[in-house]
Amino acid sequence: MSDLNRTQEELKQKTEKWLDKLDEELEELTEDVEQSENVFAYRDDTVHFLEQEDFIRAWEAVIYAWGILETLQRLGKTD
Repeated sequence: MSDLNRTQEELKQKTEKWLDKLDEELEELTEDVEQSENVFAYRDDTVHFLEQEDFIRAWEAVIYAWGILETLQRLGKTD
């Protein structure tokens, strides 16, 4: 396996891992929470990019989703 293929596979695995964790968090988040629609949109983008095998954009999307979610949590908007 070439280094590029190995790197892509590792990025795919990490993205899927964080997507699974995000999905667990989203079970308790409703779309009526202000700005939560962005979390769900980036989550959907992650899935799309994974299906397209665009692992860099998939990783970026899942990281953006987490950033927004963690911001909402720190602001107390998810309770």
